[in-house]
Amino acid sequence: MIRRFILSAGLVALAPPVFAQAASAVIGANKAALREPVKSGFLNAVQVYPYSEGALFRLFAAPERVSDIALQPGETLTSVAAGDTVRWTVGDTTSGSGGGHRTHILVKPFTPGLSTNLVITTDRRVYHVLLTSTASTAMTSIRWTYPLDEMEALARHREEADTAKTVSTGIAIDQLQFNYRISGDTPVWRPIRAFDDGRQTWIEFPADLGTGEAPPLFVLGSEGVAELVNYRIVGRYYVVDRLFAAAELRLGAKKQKIVRITRVGKKSAGRGRGA
Repeated sequence: MIRRFILSAGLVALAPPVFAQAASAVIGANKAALREPVKSGFLNAVQVYPYSEGALFRLFAAPERVSDIALQPGETLTSVAAGDTVRWTVGDTTSGSGGGHRTHILVKPFTPGLSTNLVITTDRRVYHVLLTSTASTAMTSIRWTYPLDEMEALARHREEADTAKTVSTGIAIDQLQFNYRISGDTPVWRPIRAFDDGRQTWIEFPADLGTGEAPPLFVLGSEGVAELVNYRIVGRYYVVDRLFAAAELRLGAKKQKIVRITRVGKKSAGRGRGA
């Protein structure tokens, strides 16, 4: 019993220093993560923060004033949770339509001198907002820029440019022939067009080809027998190192989708999905 009491007393004695260290670490991390409004960050009355995962964004609010938290256009709201739902009013609404559709979180405190946090989850990210109420100073709105999204978009643009450059390397532009008809089923991957330069054949697909299963290509022989042909995928193009009179793209088992590509009379230019 005496040993047990001494051990318990020792644990209690150790608890305050351990807690103090942990609390200090939490306070330090929150302070380092806090993003405050700055003069250079305002666009008219809107504070524009650069979004960073795990950052804590400050919003000053005031009684009888509604402050707006605007999400990224096209972003879908999943949930909103506030630490204090008694002394703060939190709601949401939307604006715009189509690609400009945007969700807004609206907040308003009942009294000054309050502080709480807001966690906003969407289909793209999580926002952590620190709400602070004052007697009369209220931020009209906050929203974000998204540096990571911009970098990824730039990388995609460069990749598409490199792909286009790769596809076009060695092509004799003046020899291009677009005399191909696209027929058959109309799956989402149905090619836009096909063309050749007398040596190679290119099959151009919709831009979202890489998001789903790509159909294999079969060349039809003189007797109509389908044979797999070697080809490579460059971006949204199939590149075949030969010419063919007819070929088929086939995908599926029970309900197979078949799209036929047939070379017809010569035509030096053309677009479209064919018949």
